[in-house]
Amino acid sequence: MYLFKRVSDLQRYISSQREQQKNIGFVPTMGALHEGHLTLIERSKSENDITVCSIFVNPTQFNDKKDLDKYPRTTANDISLLTQKGTEVLFLPPPIEVYPKGLDTKLDLKMGQLDKVLEGEFRPGHFEGMAQVVKRLLDIVNPHHLYMGQKDYQQLTIVRSMIKQLDLPVKLVMCPIKREADGLAMSSRNVRLKPDIRRQATILSQTLEKAKAQIGKISPEDIQKEAMTAFDIPDFKPEYFRIVDGITLLPVEDASQSEEIVACTAVWAGEVRLIDNMILK
Repeated sequence: MYLFKRVSDLQRYISSQREQQKNIGFVPTMGALHEGHLTLIERSKSENDITVCSIFVNPTQFNDKKDLDKYPRTTANDISLLTQKGTEVLFLPPPIEVYPKGLDTKLDLKMGQLDKVLEGEFRPGHFEGMAQVVKRLLDIVNPHHLYMGQKDYQQLTIVRSMIKQLDLPVKLVMCPIKREADGLAMSSRNVRLKPDIRRQATILSQTLEKAKAQIGKISPEDIQKEAMTAFDIPDFKPEYFRIVDGITLLPVEDASQSEEIVACTAVWAGEVRLIDNMILK
């Protein structure tokens, strides 16, 4: 595996591969890799000649500096996992390479409600910073395919909108959520869960599964109410459970009126905030 820390070195390598007509797949991450990330690597490797993975803890998408400081950094283990999976390239830049002095990386996107609902209500500025770094990394890597996980559904939706608005020459590929054996969505945050809370955290996936079984039988509003009630247990504090249109992220009132419907939720499990979602239709 090649490891690059400088943009110029990475771009020189990528250019040489493109000249050989090789397809480039790109998996952007913030490190602390787990099996969920590795499924993105596997998908990219199956569909491209070269897979580039980036590890960059992006400061512009953290609205709370404490969250940035607490974000797990496990670089040595990440490199080991990527090597085992046969990843061709790791891009591990310092902030000055991603955001060099004199380069304006801010975007002027028409997000509408996409960055204001769901996570946007609780994490102001997060998606602006996320879109900024994804666009910057796409400019650096210049891949044919971009692989992102369904788990951050809103993030993926905003990146899809950005690609369309800016007419970027890349195809976005959504990869399904990778779950633990008991249903909990894999996340770097899971290791911070206390054992008794970790056992109860399966309530998220169970509630989403129930919503999937109920959609079209009872109203989305009633499903949402039942879900919030299910989360009302000791040590758990739900922020939202919403049934939304999969493209606009607007609330769904009648399931028959939307072709794609997604249930999205965020719940505090002790001191750890968990997000999850499930495509209902």
